[in-house]
Amino acid sequence: MADTVTETVEMLYSIDQQNLTVDQQIALAQAYAALAQAERLELIQQRLYNIQQVVSRWALHATTIDGAAR
Repeated sequence: MADTVTETVEMLYSIDQQNLTVDQQIALAQAYAALAQAERLELIQQRLYNIQQVVSRWALHATTIDGAAR
């Protein structure tokens, strides 16, 4: 997937905007916005994964301590 995103970014930024019609410029702006949103969602997903890992470790630690205390 990373290759696809990288290729898309390269393609979007290589477009000569001066030769585009108004409709094409609007579509390109929408593509830029969609790309930015996808990047933000990827960042959110990474952060949620990290949080899930921490919570899982806490839960494992808590069960290990609870099991040892019994």
